[in-house]
Amino acid sequence: MKASPRLSLLLLACLAGSAATAAGAASGTRMAAEAPAMQAASRGTAPAVAPAAVQDASGPVAAKPLLRDPVFDGAADPVLVYNPARGRWWMFYTNRRATAQGLPGVAWVHGTRIGIAESPDGGASWQYLGTADIELPPTMGGPDATHWAPDIVRADDGTYHMFLTVVPGVFEDWKHPRLIVHLDSRDLRTWRNARVVPLVNEKVIDASLARLPDGGWRLWYNNELDGKKTWYADSPDLEQWIDRGRALDQRGEGPKVFRWRGAWWMIIDLWRGLGVYRSQDALHWTAQSNTLLDQPGTGEDDGVIGGHADVVVSGERAWIFYFTHPGRRGPDAKRDGPAQRRSVIQVAELKEQGGVISVDRDLPTHIRLLSK
Repeated sequence: MKASPRLSLLLLACLAGSAATAAGAASGTRMAAEAPAMQAASRGTAPAVAPAAVQDASGPVAAKPLLRDPVFDGAADPVLVYNPARGRWWMFYTNRRATAQGLPGVAWVHGTRIGIAESPDGGASWQYLGTADIELPPTMGGPDATHWAPDIVRADDGTYHMFLTVVPGVFEDWKHPRLIVHLDSRDLRTWRNARVVPLVNEKVIDASLARLPDGGWRLWYNNELDGKKTWYADSPDLEQWIDRGRALDQRGEGPKVFRWRGAWWMIIDLWRGLGVYRSQDALHWTAQSNTLLDQPGTGEDDGVIGGHADVVVSGERAWIFYFTHPGRRGPDAKRDGPAQRRSVIQVAELKEQGGVISVDRDLPTHIRLLSK
């Protein structure tokens, strides 16, 4: 039977109304889901658990390489900190003097300053800001001291604390003292009140700090006089430290400890890739069978092993920031020239499944570091 024109019009109107109602309900559901993230953004903080709309957003693709230092082209040993005053992430890094001329022996990795870069887009690209203003007394080398591999944490009162490896001068060999020095800052740029952290000896480097569940702090570091094993110390307040001894029997350097997906993790530089350890109490560590970044990548300046890394956990995701020596490959890999000394920072996203961490450095790295 053929429908009348009037009946057809009534049916179309009903269908349109139903579609509008469904669209409005979907819109309301989406707005309700997004509301916590929008409210958190207006306060300058991130929600404790990101809603699906934020978690699933992949973010812009990170540059490759992520960072080259414009002064000496020797960026290494990165650590990232959120700067709330700027509303942006900052990266601190050792800047080895890769392109400096006429430096004998290993003087090119001494006399270094800590570079600072800033990201305007949540970690995908970085802009050089200069160097950290670090003041050290003459007993620590004063203005001629070498600065290596900082770690930075923020205390409850808003003060930032840097734990910096300091060599008291510029030397051509590795035979000199190396200390971990504690400094304070309110603005992340100016660092003062230097004091030596009382650890096991005067050949210690590469601090990594984490807040413990009881409110205290733990510091892991490389004890070079113990065959470059990882040791640790505890403090209730970042000032008073008790050295606890060896944390790992494995040789390596640059420990990085972080909490993610219900476990503690430690990543160390094995000089043949990065070793991974897992723990439930940050005391007893189990080695993962596979290493990370031990095979060369295919991206620009990424065709060698990865070294000394930082890990940033943001929301449910985690990214590893590591450095490479792009020129250390092929027939000239063992030469000692600017091409082999040059180093850059790279980034890749970590994945975890069944208590095992993996990374594919050749995939495009989508990144969105949330505000803290």
